[in-house]
Amino acid sequence: MFRRNISLEEVKFILNRGEVIREYTDDKPYPSFLLLGFIGSRPLHLLVAKDSETGNCIMVTAYEPDKNLWSSDYKSKNR
Repeated sequence: MFRRNISLEEVKFILNRGEVIREYTDDKPYPSFLLLGFIGSRPLHLLVAKDSETGNCIMVTAYEPDKNLWSSDYKSKNR
């Protein structure tokens, strides 16, 4: 995330206020979900896994979605 110029503060903001746009319930070792949030006008996706036993979350990755690959609202991939 740091190589992508995404700060820890931005990640925390989206973790607290982002929208879950996709769930991956079969991911191993923990189910995960994709969050969408905006820092100003900049869209960011966070992929987060959650250990249901402990409630701990593991951030897998953070990135700015490519506007050529995602819909204009950044909630679904273009086909």
